Amino acid sequence: MSPTTHRPAGTAQARRSTGELIRHWRAHRRLSQLELSAEVGVSTRHLSFIETGRSVPSPSMVLRLAEYLEVPLRERNRMLLAAGHAPAYHESRLDAPGLDSVKTAVRQILAGHEPYPALVVDRLWNVLDATSSIALFVDGVAEELLTPPMNAYRVSLHPDGIAPRIVNAAQWRGHLLHRLHRQAAITADPVVRALYEEMSGYPHTDTEATPSPVGPGEVAIPLRIRHGADTLSFVSTIATFGTAIDITVADISIESFYPADQRTREVLHNLYGT
Repeated sequence: MSPTTHRPAGTAQARRSTGELIRHWRAHRRLSQLELSAEVGVSTRHLSFIETGRSVPSPSMVLRLAEYLEVPLRERNRMLLAAGHAPAYHESRLDAPGLDSVKTAVRQILAGHEPYPALVVDRLWNVLDATSSIALFVDGVAEELLTPPMNAYRVSLHPDGIAPRIVNAAQWRGHLLHRLHRQAAITADPVVRALYEEMSGYPHTDTEATPSPVGPGEVAIPLRIRHGADTLSFVSTIATFGTAIDITVADISIESFYPADQRTREVLHNLYGT
């Protein structure tokens, strides 16, 4: 594979014309032609011509519309290609020399987060890298779930993953599914949607009819997980590269887990501290 690739897509969406793709994203964002045309500074008539295929938009027009519609970079390339233009965004391999600065930054983030768990994932939540303390989470997980590419959602929600060890299973499951559903809704990515459907279909043994409410003094939904005789508690944050213009970089997220109590902090430092 060359350092820069543009993956052909076999979905129905990828085979649509530029106008159909723009109309799809406008409808997905629940905007009228009048609203969109006013925001991007183009006449409603011209926008209508673009959507019906009577006018072929210039590259700058495609990107203006895509920017306002918050279309993912991968889909912007599809719009450009459908209009007969060159893609605007590279999709580099992770081992490409051009990503050295990104990889260095990611390693610095992970190193600085030790001894606490953190993982680097792509848009489908396949794990690309992690801190050594992520071993605490995957202890006892079925081998097939750890085979690359290891998927963070499958490891979390599969009955043979960490799900049986999660104390607040219904609450955490609800949080993860809500997050994935929101990602699918925002990106309109059929592969993310398929992952959500798979995760929603996993059997779960928690007996709570509805997720338990956040406890007094809590400001975020915690992950409470059994580890030996202890129940460890974490809160998490997600970081992305906000100015990315490479598809691969734009797809990278770093989820970092922080101890939510003193006992969890002590256990992590005892096990993975230097």
